[in-house]
Amino acid sequence: MSLRLMLTTASALTLLATATVAAPPEISAERISMDVKVLSSDAYEGRGINTRAEAKVIDYLSKSFAEAGFKPGGPNGQWTQEVKLRQFTVSDATLSVSANGKSTPLVQGVDVVTSTRGALGNVSLKDTPLIFAGYGVTATERGWDDFKGVDVKGKIIVVLINDPDFYAPEAKTFGGQSFGGKAMTYYGRWTYKYEEAARHGAAGVLIVHDDAAASYGWTTVKNSWSGPQFDIVRPDPAKQFTALEGWLSADAAKKLFAASGLDLDQLKVAARSKDFKPVPLTATLSGDYKVAASEVVTHNVIARLEGSKYPNETIVYGGHWDHLGIGAPDANGDKIFNGAVDNGTGTASLLELARAFGHRKAPERSIVMIAFTAEESGLLGSEYYASNPVYPLETTVAGINMDALDVYGASKNIVVVGNGQSSLEDDLAIFAKAQNRVLTPDEKPEAGYFFRSDHFPFVKRGVPMLYAKGGKDLVKGGHEAGVAAEAEYRTKRYHQADDEWSADWDLTGLVQDVTLYYQIGAKLANSRVWPQWRATSEFKGARDKSNEKRK
Repeated sequence: MSLRLMLTTASALTLLATATVAAPPEISAERISMDVKVLSSDAYEGRGINTRAEAKVIDYLSKSFAEAGFKPGGPNGQWTQEVKLRQFTVSDATLSVSANGKSTPLVQGVDVVTSTRGALGNVSLKDTPLIFAGYGVTATERGWDDFKGVDVKGKIIVVLINDPDFYAPEAKTFGGQSFGGKAMTYYGRWTYKYEEAARHGAAGVLIVHDDAAASYGWTTVKNSWSGPQFDIVRPDPAKQFTALEGWLSADAAKKLFAASGLDLDQLKVAARSKDFKPVPLTATLSGDYKVAASEVVTHNVIARLEGSKYPNETIVYGGHWDHLGIGAPDANGDKIFNGAVDNGTGTASLLELARAFGHRKAPERSIVMIAFTAEESGLLGSEYYASNPVYPLETTVAGINMDALDVYGASKNIVVVGNGQSSLEDDLAIFAKAQNRVLTPDEKPEAGYFFRSDHFPFVKRGVPMLYAKGGKDLVKGGHEAGVAAEAEYRTKRYHQADDEWSADWDLTGLVQDVTLYYQIGAKLANSRVWPQWRATSEFKGARDKSNEKRK
C-alpha cells in the first residue's frame, strides 16, 4: 500500500491530530457578538432572501471577508453565486372539510397552514377525497410501503410527521428498529413526505402536526409556512410537488378523523405496522387559494483563501445567512424575525474563522467560506451550490457546518449531530479532550437535525461534513441548566420575533466550539489526509465513486 493511501485511513487522521500543532489563534467573543448584533439588528429586517436586506448582508459579509484577507470565491471572481429560485406566495386561502352533510371551515394559522411549490396559478379544490396514508413512506429496502398499491391520484393524503419507529421504538416494527428507533430517518422529514405524495400523483398532502414528533410547536409551523415558499426553478414544478402542501393542527386532525367515524390515536398505532393499508376518510376537502409564482435570484456569498501547495483541494466552512424576514406581528407587535441565534451566530463565526485563517501563513489546501442563502426555505442555497459547485466536490476534502450556535456558556460536552458517520469525529474528539470536553451522541436524533441544515446537500453527494456544537451539560448549572436554556429558546425564540441579540449572552462555549472548528480545518488544510466515511454510513458509496480523483 502506498504512503498516500495509508494516510487516508482513520488511524492516520488520529495520528495526525495528536501531532504537535501551533497554538490556535484567539477567537474573539467580542467580535462575534458585534457581528451578530449588526446582522440581526432591525436594520437588516430579518435577513429575508430577495429583499432589500439581502444587499446589506452581501455588502457586510464581502467587506468583512476582504478585511480578513480572503478573496472573492464565487464564479468569475465575484463574491456571490447566483441562486435562481421560484417564489410561491399563497393568499386568500379558504379551505373547509365536509362530512355527513356538514361543512366545517379550516381556519388558516389555527387549523391549517396552506402552501405550495407545485402550482403556478390559482388552485381550486372541490369535494376532493381525503385518505389517511400512515407515514406516507415507501421504503423498499425496509420492506415498507404505506400505499400498498392504493391509487391516491387526485386525492389529498393525510400523513403523520416523523417515521413509524418514533412513538414506540421498542415495538421493533420490522424485524428490529427499521427506521432507526427514536432517531429520525429521512423518511420522517416533511420534505420527503411532500416529495413522495407527488410521486404517487396526489392532489395534495396534509401533515398532521405533533409537537414531539416534529420537534417544534405549531407556532413554528405557522411562521415557517405562512409566508412565501421557494424552490429551485423547475420546468414543470407540478411533477415534483403537489398543488397543496399543508399542515393540520393536532386538534383539527382529531376532529376531522372523528367526523369520519375514525379514531386518530388508534390509527397512529396501526400505522406503525408494515401491514398498514391506507384508510379512506368519509370526508372531502374543498377550497380556493390564490398562488402568485415568480422567479427570484438570491445569492450565496463565497470567500476563498487559496492554498499554497494544493489549491485545488478545498476545505469548506458553511453557515446560512438568511432568516424569515418580516412576518405577522407577535403579541408585542414585533414583526421582524431577527434570527440572532439562527443563524446570526453561525454567520458571525464564519467571519471570525476567516480572520483566524487569513491573518496567518497561507494553508497548503484552500479554505472556502460559504454563507448560504435560502436555508430556511429548504436548504436551497446549499442544494444549489452542491448541484452547481464552484469547486469540485470530488476534491472537496471535508466541511464544517455552523447553525444556531451556543450562547449559554461553556459546556462539558460537544454533540455530534448525526453521529457515527465519518472519521472527522475522531479528530473532534481529540481536540475536544484538550478542552476537557467529551463527545456525546446526538441528543435528540428523533428531531432529524442531521437532515435539516446546510451540510446535508454535501453529505448526500459523499462529501464528509461535520455538524457539531456545544451540548447541554453546562459548566455552570450542569445538564439541568442546559435543558432549560434549550427549552426556553425552542418555545419562545426559535423562528419567532424574539430571536434577538442579547448583551447577556455567555459566548465562552461558542468560542470553544469555533476554536475546535478552526483546529480541525487547519489540520486538514496542512495535511494529505482525506477524511473517510464509516463503513456503515449510507453516504460512503457516493464518495467511493470518485476515489480515483483523490489519489
